[in-house]
Amino acid sequence: MIGSISSTPARAARIAVSALFFLQGLCFASWASRIPALQQSLRLDEAQLGSILFALPIGAMVSIPVAGWLVARYGSKVCVISGAACYAVVLSSIGLAQTPWQLGLALVLFGCASNITNIAMNTQAVSVEAEYGRPVMASFHGYWSLAGFAGAAIGWGMSKLEWSPFRHFACITVMDILTLLVVSRFVMQQDVVARRTRTRFTWPGKMLLMLGLMAFCAAICEGTMDDWSGVYFKKVVLVSALLDGAGYVAFKGASAAARLAADFFTARFGRTQILQACGILTAGGYLMVICLPYFITATLGCLLVGAGVSIIVPLINSAAGRSTQLHTGLALATVSTIGNMGFLIGPPLIGFVAKYNGLQIAFIIIALLGACITVLASRVKT
Repeated sequence: MIGSISSTPARAARIAVSALFFLQGLCFASWASRIPALQQSLRLDEAQLGSILFALPIGAMVSIPVAGWLVARYGSKVCVISGAACYAVVLSSIGLAQTPWQLGLALVLFGCASNITNIAMNTQAVSVEAEYGRPVMASFHGYWSLAGFAGAAIGWGMSKLEWSPFRHFACITVMDILTLLVVSRFVMQQDVVARRTRTRFTWPGKMLLMLGLMAFCAAICEGTMDDWSGVYFKKVVLVSALLDGAGYVAFKGASAAARLAADFFTARFGRTQILQACGILTAGGYLMVICLPYFITATLGCLLVGAGVSIIVPLINSAAGRSTQLHTGLALATVSTIGNMGFLIGPPLIGFVAKYNGLQIAFIIIALLGACITVLASRVKT
């Protein structure tokens, strides 16, 4: 039965949803790769840039409840196609920004479109996984990670060609829209899991709250590696400027590889066991970075963190999507709301602790949060 399902519409839907994940990752990486160019063109110092960059998570946070309701009301197909198209168009508008406030406004809209697309896209992924009858969620997130590498490479090439951010982003927008026209006919017509759940909001139960707490811990662990690994290698590992990005590259490479391989191990060992192992890998990787602050060992530690933390959110989304308490979109929005708080709290937390106690002490706190994931995973049915 599973074989016949996966060979026809579900297989086409899986390819289409994989393409959607890749397109969203490509748009985000394209924007991120041209931040230095936008900073230079708008003549922003680091403090001003940091303040403006905060607009993106604000847009994402305020749109989470709306995104959940839209998916529950209109279905994930309508929301994912329209959201992805808006995301691509807003990307081009970022390149048109001539003043800091215009860039900030564009980033708020970018965050809103991103989150609507993200909730709808993961709802589609949950439905595809239900049709397959086996874990496939992590592979979708793996394509997002691969798109990050592609977007970074394209951005580097565009910079070398001295293309303006708008010209670069416009090309990505056109490619995105054309791809959406092709894949839109293959995405799931109905949210399979959502047909069994309520569409009106009720207070989330213990399971969703626990999943949200795991997502919160994972977000801080992941955000710390994104924002602080280069600083850590420079100030604690004491490497040259040429090598201070080695930990980040190891982290991202391991993240992409782990997501593409995770479905096989999840099917064999179960979500609970894999989540527990992810917490151990995350905490262990941070401890290696802290206790052995040398280039090879610190790089290996970052690799372990990437292999562990990257799988947590896909597995949490898969578990939340099967909730019988809320509609799939609302359940994912609930978990995302709690989880995304980690991205907001993490940077100032690390900065504050590092200022008075050093980065290694700050990283100890993050290692403890990684260990919390293992404890929480053992207390919730996934």
